[in-house]
Amino acid sequence: MFRVYLKLLSEPAARLIVFGCVVAFALTAPALSQAQRSKGSLATTPEDGQPTYQEFRGVRIGMAADEARKKLGTPKDKSAEEDFYVFNDNENAQVLYDKTGAVSTISVNFLSGASSIPTSKDVLGSEAEAKADGAVYKMVRYPKAGFWVAYSRTAGSDAMVTITIQKIQ
Repeated sequence: MFRVYLKLLSEPAARLIVFGCVVAFALTAPALSQAQRSKGSLATTPEDGQPTYQEFRGVRIGMAADEARKKLGTPKDKSAEEDFYVFNDNENAQVLYDKTGAVSTISVNFLSGASSIPTSKDVLGSEAEAKADGAVYKMVRYPKAGFWVAYSRTAGSDAMVTITIQKIQ
């Protein structure tokens, strides 16, 4: 961790350092922000604000834990904070709950050989750009809905797809 003790410097020197840091940040922030957006893998905000993928097997963000468990069945591992479900050898899910017992995160894994693996277009409403090795990652924020959705596919012939829906904190 880097710390600057301005009390050790004279007042004009301290002001100059603070001013320099503010100016440097102001000049570089727009360039960094634009560079990150151009990668296509970071969060974007859709114009209509309506998520394509809002639930998994009827479970939604904000739903009570008891209701989510009724929809998904008996979890393999269960606690007040999270449940882990194994539906078959190729599909599992993790559901996390906030302090009130409401669903705050849904993360689903589709392993190679799973049936009905959603595409990035199914999940995000548009195709996500694949990297040279075939891996894909894209996250879209839906501020009006109060959550974000991410789609991730690993590289290789035995690719795993992970879809995550998480409440915006």
